[in-house]
Amino acid sequence: MRRRADPALRRILVAHPSAELYGSDRVMLETVQGLVEHGWQVLVALPGSGPLVAEVLDRGARVVSCPSPVLRKSALRPRGFVRLLAATARGVGAGIWLLRRTRPDVVYVSTLTLPLWILLAKLSGRRALCHVHEAEGSASLPLRRLLALPLFAAHTIIANSEFSKRVLGSAFDALGTRTTVIYNGVPGPPSFTAARNRINGPVRLLYVGRLSERKGVDVAVSAVAELADRGTSVELDVVGAIFPGYEWYEKQLVAQVERLGLGKQVRLRGFETPIWPRLAAADIALVPSRLDEPFGNTAVEAILAGRPLITSDTSGLREATVGFAAVVQVQPDNPGAIADAVESILARWQDYRLLAAADSREATRRYAPASYRAQIVSSLARMNRC
Repeated sequence: MRRRADPALRRILVAHPSAELYGSDRVMLETVQGLVEHGWQVLVALPGSGPLVAEVLDRGARVVSCPSPVLRKSALRPRGFVRLLAATARGVGAGIWLLRRTRPDVVYVSTLTLPLWILLAKLSGRRALCHVHEAEGSASLPLRRLLALPLFAAHTIIANSEFSKRVLGSAFDALGTRTTVIYNGVPGPPSFTAARNRINGPVRLLYVGRLSERKGVDVAVSAVAELADRGTSVELDVVGAIFPGYEWYEKQLVAQVERLGLGKQVRLRGFETPIWPRLAAADIALVPSRLDEPFGNTAVEAILAGRPLITSDTSGLREATVGFAAVVQVQPDNPGAIADAVESILARWQDYRLLAAADSREATRRYAPASYRAQIVSSLARMNRC
């Protein structure tokens, strides 16, 4: 049964930067579902079409296509900055038109990479909530401040981890003080499949996520080569795709696999959804990020699936996986450390598979989507009382 929304806050515009189905996209879906369940009229503004559209519609919200500039690292280069300015010019007109036509009570900006929506909401007299999924802790102070500056126009700020909140606070103390942490709600598999009792044949490693240098996919490939050199029979499935413009990295990965002679051991599967069949078939999941991660949805998904996990010991990944016994944290950008961790898990396989099953139960409680949805709706209700 749906509960009624506060009558003073009934219509909400959700601005999101992509129509894909990666971590922040799936979190946005949980937000939409919670809003619809509580009686909100939800309109989601996306920059184009993609698999996310059908998922939004399936949850009872509406979708509109609306161009808007998305902050990417490419904007730091001259050509990228020119493209950003052009996109901003188009986005201003499109955003103002959409706000006037739909007259939302609240604008929910689902990522810090969409600052224009925060500013347009402020200028149009509407309240804006920004949900921060980014944490560029390694960036310079001027860049961190530039990224965070639009948040002063937001009425409410939510971060997906304490690490993300600390990064905001390191840019401006006032933003850290104003930010509330709500951990992502992460749905688990439809049914639980325990890790196999014995490793017969190659150990099956799995990477799920974006193909990018910062995610360390090439580090995982190098770890496979290291294990093979040590005499360990191993396979790696890589499930994910690039951001447009990063085709060079995918080519680099293919060349690396060929150079190391791993054509039979490493398979680039491309984007797949759902990912649960891959996790059910895997023995050990890898999250080998080189740089800071604000949270770590793919790490939590591996835990929910009951798989031992090897993850970089850094930032939000450390926070998302704290307290789980079947998680091994390793130094970032270190293929040898990943290989050591794989061998350590295999040496105590029976212990790890049982610990991973127990971790799954705890993660189901800790990252329950229903709890996340309730917290998001509660934050919006408090906006009306302020």
